[in-house]
Amino acid sequence: MDKFKDRLKELRIDKGISQLELSQGTGLSQAAIALWENGKRVPNANVVIVLAKYFNVTADYLLGLED
Repeated sequence: MDKFKDRLKELRIDKGISQLELSQGTGLSQAAIALWENGKRVPNANVVIVLAKYFNVTADYLLGLED
């Protein structure tokens, strides 16, 4: 899941938002976002879908299955 953590952080930074702002925009906790970005936790499928929709990318892209 290294690709996921890298892609999540990259998408967030490219959008110019903080973890807190991402949390507020998605309804996900800032603590969980930090854990995902640091590779300490893996999100479930529902979370991947929420993040993919928020960033307007595919779940496959977010998971590192496609470029």
